Amino acid sequence: MLCLSLAPLLVLVLGVSLGAAFPHDALGKGCRLSQYQSIAPEQRHAVDRMRQEFFFSLSLGLCLQVTTHKCNTKLFYRKWNAANLPMSDRVLLVAAELNLTTAMLGLPAAPGFAELCREPLHFFRTAREAVQDCVDPSHQPSGRLRHWLHKLQNAMRAESTECLRATTILHVLQVLDNLRCAALQDKC
Repeated sequence: MLCLSLAPLLVLVLGVSLGAAFPHDALGKGCRLSQYQSIAPEQRHAVDRMRQEFFFSLSLGLCLQVTTHKCNTKLFYRKWNAANLPMSDRVLLVAAELNLTTAMLGLPAAPGFAELCREPLHFFRTAREAVQDCVDPSHQPSGRLRHWLHKLQNAMRAESTECLRATTILHVLQVLDNLRCAALQDKC
C-alpha cells in the first residue's frame, strides 16, 4: 500500500483556503490566465489518456497496489459548478483543485503510468503557478466554497492517499474545465 504523508498537501490547501482569489472579480496585475481560455486538444487528450490508463490499470490491479478500502469522499460531487461562483471564488476553487491534482499526480507510480503523468503533471504545475499569481490573500470565500474547502480538508485527513488519488484522477477533466472557466471570467 502506498503510504505518504499528506501534511505538505494539507499545508497547501490550508494556505489557499485561508487566502483566496481575485480582488472584487478583477484580475490582479501579475495574473495571466488567458492562455487557459482554450485548452489545447493535445493537452486534453494527454490528460484523458492518463485518466483512462489509470482506471484500466486499477481495474486489472496493476496500478499503485491499491487496497480494497472503499473511498467515501465525494469531493467533486457538488450541487454547483465553477460558473455559479463569483470570479474571486472561482480562482480559489481552481487553486485548491490544482494543488490537490499536482500533489496526487506527483506521487510515485509504476514507470509506465509515471511516464503518462509527466506531461499532464507539467501542465497542471504550470497552471497552478499561474493561478497562484491571481490569489488575493485578503479575500474570504463565500459560504458555498468555504463549505467545499472544509470538505476537502476533512477528506485529506480521513481518506487514504489511494482514495484521494483515484478521486482526483477520475475528475481531472473537471479540473481542466474549471481552470478554463476561471480564465474565461465573465464569459464562462
